Parts: sequence; structure tokens; C-alpha cells
Amino acid sequence: MHDDRSLVEARLKRVLDERVRPAVYPESVPLDVAVWHAPGEPVPVEEGLAAVPEPIGVGARWGAPWGTSWFRVTGTVPEAWAGRTVEALLDLGFDENMPGFQCEGLVYRPDGTPVKGVNPRNQWVRIGAPVEGGEEVRLHIEAASNPVILDYHPFLPTQLGDKETAGSDPQYTLTRMDLAVFDETVWQLVLDLEVLGELMAELPVDSARRWDILRAVEKALDAIDLQDVGGTAARARSQLTDVLATPAAPSAHRVSAVGHAHIDSAWLWPLRETVRKVARTTSNMTALIEDEPEFVFAMSQAQQWAWVKEHRPEVWARVKKAVADGRFVPAGGMWVESDTNMPGSEAMARQFVHGKRFFLDEFGIENDEAWLPDTFGFAAGLPQIIKAAGSKWLLTQKISWSRTNTFPHHTFTWEGIDGTRIFTHFPPVDTYNCSMKGSELAHAARNFKDKGRARHSLAPTGWGDGGGGTTREMVAKAARLRDLEGSATVVWETPAAFFEKAEAEYPNPPVWVGELYLELHRATLTSQAKTKQGNRRSEHLLREAELWAATAAVRTGFPYPYEELDRIWKTVLLHQFHDILPGSSIAWVHREARATYERLAGELNGIIDAAQRALAGEGSTPLVFNAAPHARGGVPAGGAQTPVTEGRTTLAPRTDGSHVLDNGLLRIEIDNRGLVVSAYDIEADRESIAPGRAANLLQLHPDFPNMWDAWDVDEFYRNTVTDLTDADEVTAGDDGVSVRIVRSFGASRVTQVLSLAPGERRLVLDTEVDWHETEKFLKLAFPLDVHAERYASETQFGHFHRPTHTNTSWEAAKFEACNHRFVHLEEPGWGVAIVNDSTYGHDVTRAVRTDADGGTTTTVRVSLLRAPRFPDPETDQGVHRFRHALVPGAHIGDAVREGWRINQPERRITGASHVAPLVSVDQDTVVVSAVKLADDGSGDVVVRFHEAHGGRARATLTAGFEVAGVAVTDLLERPLPEASPQRDGNRITVRLRPFQLMTLRLKRA
Repeated sequence: MHDDRSLVEARLKRVLDERVRPAVYPESVPLDVAVWHAPGEPVPVEEGLAAVPEPIGVGARWGAPWGTSWFRVTGTVPEAWAGRTVEALLDLGFDENMPGFQCEGLVYRPDGTPVKGVNPRNQWVRIGAPVEGGEEVRLHIEAASNPVILDYHPFLPTQLGDKETAGSDPQYTLTRMDLAVFDETVWQLVLDLEVLGELMAELPVDSARRWDILRAVEKALDAIDLQDVGGTAARARSQLTDVLATPAAPSAHRVSAVGHAHIDSAWLWPLRETVRKVARTTSNMTALIEDEPEFVFAMSQAQQWAWVKEHRPEVWARVKKAVADGRFVPAGGMWVESDTNMPGSEAMARQFVHGKRFFLDEFGIENDEAWLPDTFGFAAGLPQIIKAAGSKWLLTQKISWSRTNTFPHHTFTWEGIDGTRIFTHFPPVDTYNCSMKGSELAHAARNFKDKGRARHSLAPTGWGDGGGGTTREMVAKAARLRDLEGSATVVWETPAAFFEKAEAEYPNPPVWVGELYLELHRATLTSQAKTKQGNRRSEHLLREAELWAATAAVRTGFPYPYEELDRIWKTVLLHQFHDILPGSSIAWVHREARATYERLAGELNGIIDAAQRALAGEGSTPLVFNAAPHARGGVPAGGAQTPVTEGRTTLAPRTDGSHVLDNGLLRIEIDNRGLVVSAYDIEADRESIAPGRAANLLQLHPDFPNMWDAWDVDEFYRNTVTDLTDADEVTAGDDGVSVRIVRSFGASRVTQVLSLAPGERRLVLDTEVDWHETEKFLKLAFPLDVHAERYASETQFGHFHRPTHTNTSWEAAKFEACNHRFVHLEEPGWGVAIVNDSTYGHDVTRAVRTDADGGTTTTVRVSLLRAPRFPDPETDQGVHRFRHALVPGAHIGDAVREGWRINQPERRITGASHVAPLVSVDQDTVVVSAVKLADDGSGDVVVRFHEAHGGRARATLTAGFEVAGVAVTDLLERPLPEASPQRDGNRITVRLRPFQLMTLRLKRA
């Protein structure tokens, strides 16, 4: 037989494109269109409906960037169409290749009832099936003219990312506004041919199944009269019946399709636009659920559900009904799909607390899965948090984006720093926007790395980011793929149903220990420094506000600010979304974030001040309040009293312009370039700085990654470096016991103050950068005389070790990594810590010196600032302030303690008397991360703590109030079945394994 395969396949493509698809709508008439452009921000629905529009025609330009236009479309169904299905086709100027990244609309009836969204791949609105003829049609479209930020030539700098700079030129051309007859038989033929054509292209050329499909398609094409597609569509479909009915092989891969629309809570649009994206998508999905009895849709991010409830009550009513029917499924149990690298311990816990509680309160549903398809890597402390929240599964897809190494599993067990294990799945379809293409399903089956042991995978299916979610075409394709030879089988299922099946068939999956590092998007640990600082400071202010408010409530009857703290927590959690905190959103998002953090700081400082004054009373005794979890200066953790200062610091200037700081514990030499050439631990008789090297060295690199500017730093950035060693000034500070350094470079200026407090084993570096560089990366280097094959960096509820070498490609790929408050390196018996108040990105490298010394130099470099131009062309321009400290002679406990101290500064007021801690712990290895009143308003005191050094601990927790009972709880403050800890009055004894997290609920007598 002659090979005519390419001929038939080319014929199929042309006939589909030019004849069959156009015949889905064989007749149409234009609608009358008028438009009203809202003058500013979006207006309430009733205002948009009541506005008086002006006529506009197809072909007209409309839509200033970030504007809202209300279109009114009217018309009459022709009498001749009686008995047929009629739809309105509403094309606002869509580009079908950009669902979710351009204009969108939500359609309303005249009474304000939302109908559905219109999007590039979903432009239809059903008018009647069938119609009687003569019906008057009147619809309103709330159309958002969101500009295209990520265009065909991506990553070009643009001013469109902020309404203040975007201009007012119309962005879109009104393309089609028609009433049209919908021919369902032709539509079904399109899907028959698409499914078979896509499947055929994935099968081996020498497989009999491929040729069976080819011949059936050929017969179907022969059966179509190209001048009467509608009249011959049924005949063509009949030629495909047999090949569509052939069942899949018993060994076929099994795909659980979950309707989904991954919506970034902010990214290339502001938060306010996400509110509307969610409304459009949920309108679409509730409508689709009504039409498709097998379809199941899952939506994550409790914040997005809360937006629907608050802003679109009509849509919320439809959502609630669909949830009750089990068709619209809350997923993930988190407030937002947050970044997981940078949020602190408590913040990561509260993502689950607030997310799960919302779904429990609204629907009585508890999520067993964490749903994070798009997050940029996963910290090693996360499994314990997931389990402590009462969940047991994790789904993500993003690790498939890694550039260097291919992750070896799709279904596996992930083990965290404390030994907690979580059943985890990476969908092998390698997208969270599956559209049921044959190529996607074939890729999932081929790509699945656990063949022979498992055969289930999940496919999140639908257009995200305002693309409208799952389409009726995807549902129709899935129906054909339920049991089709040559394809993976497809069934609509909830995430929970998938995980139950996957776990049951794979009882002993492989184990991955430690972080799930994404070998991409590493620069998100540094971009938009002020957003990251706002997050870090908000986390610590919230901890402090809860601590002092709870203490004052128990001691003085101070009114505990439940509602204020709940609202502030949710705002902070929202801004931990995986494009806001990582710094990869447009300028508008980060401008608003800076203002939000400033407002929250004012509110939290107000709560803290009021609680502390209630505790201190009226008086003139100087008091220091210590919110850190360790005592300092004689002030206990969580208490207040008059501080004790021991020792003194001296500053000795030298004739060569260098300076020496000495407090009897450390001797710091700062040369005339303002570089630290010696950091000497007097007690240990040990130098910290590598011979011939200098710390406090600012280094500047070019920073122009191949793509994803705000997200990525590519390893070649290290090939070129400028050491900023020239100093404008190196002088004694105003206090006489510090050194002030001023440097200029490019268009920027750095001012530093280096100080050594009496009695402290840390050199504090306060750095102010007036930053005006473009596409540059600023690092702060500490070359240390330490031989270490690994180092520790803090993560949630503990720390995680990474190698300092690059033996394998996995290690080499981690050339930029995340830490929270500290990085720590140690030889047996002696180490060094570098702590920070707001930075996350860092790198660690090692080199063996070639001189007679032959020692090892391990260099820690803190990432300070970047200057990418996409998506925010003014990223990080302006003044920034950072605080770091070098801690010579630090053991891991010193690193933990100093990290807390630099982030929880003392507060000084005057009052009547000292304040005893509400709760104290007798072991420094046990760190209290939260002291608060129970969320249910009962007045119970909740204490959360963890073992922080990586060893076992036996500790006694003492309550500063009468305790009537104690229970171990989960993160949601619900008692766990395990035995209560030993209690002797107000003293509670606990035993913790390494890094174990525990929450106690103390009932007050």
C-alpha cells in the first residue's frame, strides 16, 4: 500500500480550518452595540448597567490600559431561526493565543444577573436551545481592557504595568458582535476529528491503530460535502463511530482530569483585577457545571473564594450550590498559593490555618491536599507544616520547569527536616493549564516516571489567569478519551479522589529528602527588596502584637484585638502570593504592597504600644520589652524589665585611616577602604576572615538573564564582577564607637555604619543603598576562614543543610539559595553566622588557598539588590536599608538567637514595674514562635514552639497564669488524639525530636 499518510493529514487540517470549524456557526446577524467607558476604577454593577452608552461599531478601537468599558448589545432573533440553537458571539478583540493575558469580559442580563465570562477561547453566550424566533436579546458586558504585558516578544520593558504610567491609548479593536445559529452536529464533528487527529499524530507510524484512524478520518472527509457541511456532518460522524468506540488497553495510563483555572492572585495585573478575573471564571464554571453532569471543577486559594463572597454575592450563591452538589471543589486549604521559600514559620502555618478554616466555616469541608502547582520551589520545612495543619498530600507541577536536572519521580514521598513525610504528586502532563490535547495526554503517559509501579496521574484542565477555566470543548474531548484505544484514559475526579487512588496503588513510593529546589527563578529571592522587607517586618510585628496583646489580656483584661489581627494576617498572607513576595509582579502591585505594609506597620505598632502600656502601667522606671524568644541584657524572653549593660566598646583610629573596634569579645579591624580585614574571636583565639581577603565587600555583577528578567539569574552572571573597594569616606560614626563608610559607584551611593555593641559577639552592618543601576546585581561578601563541606540556612521551624561544593549537577544548580534569618558555617567546635533582617537570597562557594597556609576559604555572599526591567522597569530604584551581622564563634544556637534578635528589636518605654513572661521555656534549644489567645475567643492561651538546633530536647514550659488544662493541638488549635504532656501545676514538660513543631492549648483557670 502506498504511504499517503501526509496527504490525508494535511487534508484533515485544511478541511477543519477552512470548512468544518466555520460551519459551526452557519448563519449570523449583527448585534447593535453601544459602550460607556467608566471614567476611573471599576464601578459597581448597578452603575455600569445604568450608564448611558454611545453607539460603537465593529472595527472601532476601545479600551485604555486598565480601563473598564460597559458594552450593551441588543438584537432580535430572526423568525426563520425558530427551533434552532442560537448563541451570541462576543469578540472584544481577542487573541486566541493569549487566554488570560489581555481583555476579558463578564456578561450580565439587564437585571444584573451574571451569565458567564467571555474570553479568547470562550466567546459564546447561549441565547436559546431551541429558540422560538423573534426573541429580543439584551446583554451587558463589563469589559476590562487589561493591557498585554507579556507579548509575543516577551520581557521587553513596558510602562503598561502601572495605571499611573500606562497612558490612555485604546488597546483593542472590537471584532465581532453577532447572533449566530449554533450547529451542534458540526461542533461534535469538529471534536471527533480533533481528538482522532491529535491521537493519530502521537501514535507510532507503524502501529495498526494509527492507520485505522487515518482510514476512518479519510472516509469521514470523503463524506463531507464542502458546500453543505451542516447537511453532511452526521454522515461524516458515522464514519468515525467505530474508531471512537474501540476501548483502551488495560495497561493504559489513567488520567484524573480536574477542572481548574490557575489564577495568580496578582501578577501582570493588580489585586483589584484578580477579584474580577475570579468572578468571571467562577461564573463560567458554575454555568459549565449546570450543562455537563460529569464535570468537576476545583478552585484553590481561600482568598479568591472570599473575594467572590464579598464582591459578587450573585455568583457566590451559584458557587455554594455547586459546592453542595460536590461539583465545585475547594482545593489546597491555603489562604493563597503562596511562595514557600520565604514566608516565615508562623506565616507558613497561618496560610493553612486561615485557608482551611475558611473552607470549614463556609462549607464544612476540610482539605487533605496542599495545592501549589505554580510555586517556585518548596522549603524543606513544609511537610511538617502540611501535616500539622491536618493535611497529608501535596500537588505541584513547577519542578518540571527545572533547567539542569530532571526530577526522578512523579509520585513519591517527600520527607522534611523533622522526618515528616507527605505523599506528593507532580502531574506528568507538565502543565496546570491542560486543554485535553492528544499531545498533552500522550506526553503525560510517556513522561510518567513511575511506570510499572503506578499508572495514575492528575491533569489540571482549563485556561487560567482569567482565561475562563475549562471549556465545553475540553469536556467534550474528555468524554471521547474516557476509554479510547491508543490514549490514556480520562475521568473527571476531585483532587481527593485522585490522591486516594494514587496512594492505594503505590503503597511504598520512593522518598525524596530535603527541599524541592526549583532550578529556575532563583532571583525571586531578591527582586523587589521593599516587598520582601515589608513581609519580614510584618511577620515579626504580628508575632509581637499577638504576644503582648495576649499577655496584657491575661494580666490586665486588655481587649484582645481578634478581628484586627485576623484581618492583618490575611493581608500579609495575601501578599505572600507567589508573584508578589517573589517580586515578579508589575509595578502597580508592588507600589500598592509598599503602601499596604506601611499601613499595617502603623496598625501593629499601635496594638503593641497599647498592650505594652497596659502591662507597664504609669511610672518612670525604664523598661525594655523583649519579644525575642531568648533572654537578652537580663530581660527574659517575652518579658520586660530594666536592662543590664555589661562591658564597653572602644574605637581606635589609626594613622593609615583604618579603625579597630574592640569590646573584649571581638576585635574588628576595618581598613581605609571600609573593608573588614579582621574579625577576631578573642576568647577562641581565632580569626574569622580568610587570610588576604576582606569582608563587607560589595560586589557588582551584570544581570541580564536569557529570559524571565525579574525571576531569573543565570549562572554566567558570575563571569564578570566589580569589587566596590573605593571609599568616599571612612570615618568614626557620630556615636564615637562605630565606623561610617560612604561609597559611590555608577549612579548609586552606599552608606554603611559598622558597630560593635558592648557585651555582644556580633558586628552589625547597617547598609543604606541609594540604588539607581539597571540590570545589575549587588552582593555583600564575607570570605571566611572556615573549612566546611556543608552549611545551614534557616527555613520554617528549623534549618536545612546544603553542600558548599558542586560535586554533582544537583549541587551546582543551587548557585543561589534561600535562607531566612541566618546562614551558619561550622568546623567542629567553632563556626560563623551571618544574620539578616530582611534578605533571603545568598550564595556560598569554597576555594582552597594555594599558599603555604593551604586552608579553605568559604565565602558567603548576601544578595542585596537587583535591577531587572521586566515586568517593572523601575524595579528597586531608590533608597533601601538593610541590617546584617557577622557573628564569629557562633554555634548553631548562636545563629538562631542572633537571627531572632536582629529581627525582633527591643522596645523601650517607662512604666511602673517589670513584666513577667506570660509563658517561658527553660531550654534555648526550644524556640517559641507564637504566643496568642485561641482564635475561637475562648480566652485559652495558645503556644507554638519547635526544637531549633536539630537535636532532641526535653523542656519545661512555665505559664505565668493558673492553668486548668493543657492539650496538644494541630495548627487550627484542635486537640490531637496523642497524650497530653506531663503537667505539674503551671509547669508543662515536653519532649521534642529534632526540629519537631508542637502547639499547646492552655486552658486558663
